[in-house]
Amino acid sequence: MALTPSTMLPLGTLAPKFNLPDVVSGKTISLANFADKKVLVVIFVSRHCPFVQHIKFELAKLGQDYKNRNVGILAISSNDINTHPNDAPELLKDFAQEIDLSYSLLYDESQKAAKDFFAACTPDFFIFNAHRKLAYRGQLDDSRPKNDLPVTGQDLRKAINYVLADEEIIWQQKPSIGCNIKWKAGNEPVYYKVPVAVG
Repeated sequence: MALTPSTMLPLGTLAPKFNLPDVVSGKTISLANFADKKVLVVIFVSRHCPFVQHIKFELAKLGQDYKNRNVGILAISSNDINTHPNDAPELLKDFAQEIDLSYSLLYDESQKAAKDFFAACTPDFFIFNAHRKLAYRGQLDDSRPKNDLPVTGQDLRKAINYVLADEEIIWQQKPSIGCNIKWKAGNEPVYYKVPVAVG
């Protein structure tokens, strides 16, 4: 496991388009599915990553808490299942059902979505506003495995609430930290080793 931070994609970046299968329903989900939502939250996850396991029930609670608040949420798994078979779609489905995930968990077999979002780690969080411009990227909260801080989701929740209220996020955003995305051999993006720009 390589400890990896978010790339901290520049704020204002437009949400990239995607068409990916939902591991539970089998339906293809795209950016257009969320056209009626004021806020879109995109989360890159891995079933086996200890950082994701540490927050998995908060990930599920986010879906429940915001389901009636004009917020779209989706998760994406992009790991190479040849080297990490625990992230295969059928096991991702088990994971979604285990935590009673109320939003789509998508499988990014080509890893194109991860590259388009400049995702680097699991978990990695992105919030887009009604114009689908990036308003937040970074951590869920300060909790990490073994640091004894409670998992609250406070950073992400605060950012979602600000975007819902059309308020500008002016505080410094902290990168998420987690397992590196498991890239296919020869598919590692250039940004994978680029230092993050925090802001």
